Amino acid sequence: MSTIHFISGLPRSGSTLLAALLRQNPRFEAGMSGPLAGLFGALLGEMSARNEYSVFIDDAKRERILRGLFDSFYTDCDAEVVFDTNRGWCGWMPAVSRLFPSAKIIACVRELPWVVDSIERLVQRNVFTPSSIFGFNPGGTVYTRANAIVAQDGMIGAPYDMLKQACFGAERDRLLVVQYETLTTDPAFTMRAIYDFIGQPMFEHDFAHVDYDVTDFDERAGTPGLHTVHGEVRAKPRETILPPDLFNRFINDAFWRDPGAVPAGLRVI
Repeated sequence: MSTIHFISGLPRSGSTLLAALLRQNPRFEAGMSGPLAGLFGALLGEMSARNEYSVFIDDAKRERILRGLFDSFYTDCDAEVVFDTNRGWCGWMPAVSRLFPSAKIIACVRELPWVVDSIERLVQRNVFTPSSIFGFNPGGTVYTRANAIVAQDGMIGAPYDMLKQACFGAERDRLLVVQYETLTTDPAFTMRAIYDFIGQPMFEHDFAHVDYDVTDFDERAGTPGLHTVHGEVRAKPRETILPPDLFNRFINDAFWRDPGAVPAGLRVI
């Protein structure tokens, strides 16, 4: 199959914007978060000892089956380089390293208060459309919603723990942490760093006209605008809609911004 890399990290941190930029390159295929990581985990589970026939499946077979999943999913893709996006890939780095020794993972991150703010802003914008993020529950407050998404199994909490595992893990040399703030304020620098990281020749991207729209998916999820990217790549300063005590609760969680907390060998831009 094509050369494969992965986009992972935190939600509302620029992964769709990054995919929209990468797909401008006719040699590349990239998009919003997809189903492969979920299928990957399901297959691993079904090949474990909980299946009475797992005695017939050794690690070599597991590797072939899992690699075959990628081959089958992208069999009709003509791109030379594929970027598969899912927040779960940071949690699968040891397995990804075994399956694809040359694959790299780009982890999109953003200061956590603004991730929570971004999700809450979507909820309040779509006030008549309960979101799948909260089980289509129309009730709750900004506090109950924030507590749900930052829980260890929540939309933010789970990817955050996976991100930390990847950043401090043995495979961190194949990880590039891309800050949302860098991507939106200096997209040219960010893309040069990514091309250098994956060892691909540079492409002239159009940062003034970026377009990616999966309206049908977002509306089905009850969260219109969740993956929509239009117009120019630029930072858009704004005031938070979170109460101050809630905003300040997460203000020190961006460990990647502290040089003393970043482990040796981890690249952060």
